Amino acid sequence: MSDDWLWMSAADLGRGIGAGRIDPVALAEAHLDAAEAHPDGTRIYARLTRERALAEAGAAAARARAGQRLGPLDGVPVSWKDLFDTAGVATEAGSALLRDRVPERDAEVLATATLGGLVCLGKTHMSEFAFSGLGLNPITATPPNIHDPQAAPGGSSSGAAASVAHGLAPAGIGSDTGGSVRVPSAWNDLVGLKTTHGRLSLRGVVPLAARFDTVGPLCRTVEDAGLLLAALEGGRPADLTGATLSNARLLVLENGLADCRDAPAAAFETAVSRLSKAGAQIDRAHIPELDSAQSMSGVLYTTEAWGTWGDRISADPDAMFARIRERFEAGGKVSGADYVAAWRRLDAIRETVRARAAGYDALILPTTPNMPPNARRLLDEDDYYVTENLMTLRNTRFGNLLEGASLTLPTDTPGAGLMFLGKPMGEERLLRLGAAAEAALA
Repeated sequence: MSDDWLWMSAADLGRGIGAGRIDPVALAEAHLDAAEAHPDGTRIYARLTRERALAEAGAAAARARAGQRLGPLDGVPVSWKDLFDTAGVATEAGSALLRDRVPERDAEVLATATLGGLVCLGKTHMSEFAFSGLGLNPITATPPNIHDPQAAPGGSSSGAAASVAHGLAPAGIGSDTGGSVRVPSAWNDLVGLKTTHGRLSLRGVVPLAARFDTVGPLCRTVEDAGLLLAALEGGRPADLTGATLSNARLLVLENGLADCRDAPAAAFETAVSRLSKAGAQIDRAHIPELDSAQSMSGVLYTTEAWGTWGDRISADPDAMFARIRERFEAGGKVSGADYVAAWRRLDAIRETVRARAAGYDALILPTTPNMPPNARRLLDEDDYYVTENLMTLRNTRFGNLLEGASLTLPTDTPGAGLMFLGKPMGEERLLRLGAAAEAALA
């Protein structure tokens, strides 16, 4: 039975605990033991928190016996990306620059989730400082892609995705600054939710670019995504009952189809056809203002990242993976005037795009316009690394530039995702849409 638990959704595990069929301690032990026994376990988890997990699971088991469960996921274990502070346990953000950094308290979202009964399995590997969509990290570890051991896993929440895809956690909690929840979710056939900037606390989360950073879950179902969002903020989950695509209005964002590779493009069109057959009204448009926003990404992201970490990097530059360091260093070359002007322009673009998209429930596009690239080639060829990293993050970054909620779902093509871009603070509406789309795509 415990082997079956490794592949169940978080929601189903929670229901099993509530019905008395699953013991939270045995559930935590099953995942911890699987992680320790897995041949790639140390490439996925930077460190396990066995003692903490078993203590939290024991408390959940006692609540379940007493009929005092804290919520639908009380007793369900999850993994945490190694940029969420954990009291007394190293949090290093995938970088030698933060080696042996041990926080005194949990990140606020981790503390909130723990109060809601979630069990912390451990910390997962990630791209260095979360500054890559590829998931490649020669400094600490590069987690495996579920489909191809030679392919990049997607980043920066690479280990979070791998922990779920390889049956070592029912769900993983990651961060998304330019696509870091959605890219690894898409490349490993998971559901990934990027929350609205500011909806979930960033206190105790190692920053990359704080004006874009967000927290979100990587999981197996849209139901799980809704339950995990509620757990992370201590709120009530979205009601997905009766979710339907009937009369839903979706706008295909053709910006995301430009230069799209054959496999993700075909997967997207097949998915769109299924959404249409399920009752969705589909329109198509190219929004040129979003291309303008993309062109400013280098200024907006790298400048803030360098402003945050430049002193630390300059003190020990050789400790970093060179290609990540170079992205940071580019931000040191941007003037303050150019940075402020870019933000003013982005604020105006956001208003324009929101007005154009106001009549639609979501914009849709391929999660990534490319498939997972070869990891060895990324290390060996500078131009290939740069091209694939920028391509990987192009579509997901639309969601961050627009600030709103975003959701990726698996398609029939392994490693190709379908992405929905919703409105700011529109997670509940987006999750209902996602639940209906999930059923149409099944």
